[in-house]
Amino acid sequence: MKNINLLFATSEADPFLKVGGLGDVSLALPKALKKVGVNAKVILPKNGNIPQKFVDKMNFIGDFTVPVGWRNQYAGLFHCEHDGVDFYFIDNEYYFKRHVPYGHYDDGEIFSFYCRAVLEAVRIIPNFIPDVIHCNDWHTGMIPVLLKAFYKEDNLFKNIKTVFTIHNLKYQGVFSPNILGELLGLDGSYYSEDKLKFYDGVSFMKGGLIYSDVVTTVSETYSKEITYPFYGEKLDGLIIELGDKVHGIVNGIDYNLYDPRKDDKLFTKFGLSNLKKKAVNKTELQKRLGLPVDENIFMVGLVSRLVSQKGLDLIKSVMDDILNINLQFVVLGTGDVQYEDLFNYYSYTHEDKLSANITFSDELARKIYGASDLFLMPSLFEPCGIGQLTAMRYGTIPLVRETGGLKDTVSDFDKTTLKGTGFVFQNYNAHDMLFKLEAAAEIFYKNKKAWTALTRSAMKYNSEWKESAKKYKSLYGGIL
Repeated sequence: MKNINLLFATSEADPFLKVGGLGDVSLALPKALKKVGVNAKVILPKNGNIPQKFVDKMNFIGDFTVPVGWRNQYAGLFHCEHDGVDFYFIDNEYYFKRHVPYGHYDDGEIFSFYCRAVLEAVRIIPNFIPDVIHCNDWHTGMIPVLLKAFYKEDNLFKNIKTVFTIHNLKYQGVFSPNILGELLGLDGSYYSEDKLKFYDGVSFMKGGLIYSDVVTTVSETYSKEITYPFYGEKLDGLIIELGDKVHGIVNGIDYNLYDPRKDDKLFTKFGLSNLKKKAVNKTELQKRLGLPVDENIFMVGLVSRLVSQKGLDLIKSVMDDILNINLQFVVLGTGDVQYEDLFNYYSYTHEDKLSANITFSDELARKIYGASDLFLMPSLFEPCGIGQLTAMRYGTIPLVRETGGLKDTVSDFDKTTLKGTGFVFQNYNAHDMLFKLEAAAEIFYKNKKAWTALTRSAMKYNSEWKESAKKYKSLYGGIL
């Protein structure tokens, strides 16, 4: 197979700009692809929140104009190498000089510009013509559409194929039909059910699904779940029609970034050979958070967006029962006010049992992964999930619901055979979750041999990107 040139288009990438799991994937997957022989480069917006230390390292490549409907807008292209990967940044301060990449009144215009700018940037990236443009989530969904509409007669573009990855089908980028002519330069024929029309709007997600050459999701189970109405977000019929065009490839984590033996953000580093040092992380975290210091107490961690998708309504409905267990509960995250208020309230009424940290901090997240005994992740749906993979890497046992990537990566522990990597419940039911939590606490307190075996199994679980990168490489090769 010839060396594949890949342009990885994304709206965020760690460490430049990270809102969620997509940011992790946009660094780790291109790194893994390079190791299996894919010449991967990443392109993203030059957002106003990118730390200055990275901006200072960027080199200006050149500028070009981008058609946005009837206008021509300026775009600059910058380059920065990080972790052995070439990152390219599209610059336009009107669209991108903002503190967050999404959630603006003009998102439709921002990402119409971005999708067209990615294609125009291909003309000036030095010594590189992509064989494949790998698009990620709705923000890039118009790239395959615009490629086929405007570039197929251009020799530079005629052989470029596209892959579109669904990271979360819930967020679809649906805007007014006016966007077609006004911003995308497309005619009215695109406003039809078999193209971009989605109820009374135009869907970027639908564009990516229909016009790309291959569609992937971030786990095998999620690729099947989205063919059902409950998970399909009103696109299940289309997903079924796409048939074999849809593939599920599970995400991994970057073993260089997430390694308890080398992680400077931990209080004390540890690994399988010195597992007892994990307890030091617990007592130091207890001191930092003002919890009673006791290395023998069962510590439960929750690092999450505080939204209903993450199963927080289950936790809310049995919160008093959870706090009746002999445990400490450490929460980190931001999100819906009802859940922020819930954890703040219980941290006030049960200050010796619950620590609510309503913020985002990667440093504190690592400390919670390193200190906790159990990681709670009872999601309503979870396309892949990175929290459970990180937790296992740090010897923290995930308690998850059997959905999406959680089902694909966590196996239920059997205390008789000592096989399994976590605790799994099936039905979206608060008492099923509570039952598993109580069972986990009982094993922790009464069967140290089983708990140690479980911890070792979790830490040995292979969630490295290498195997998934090979599957992506095979997929790219299959469409060229």
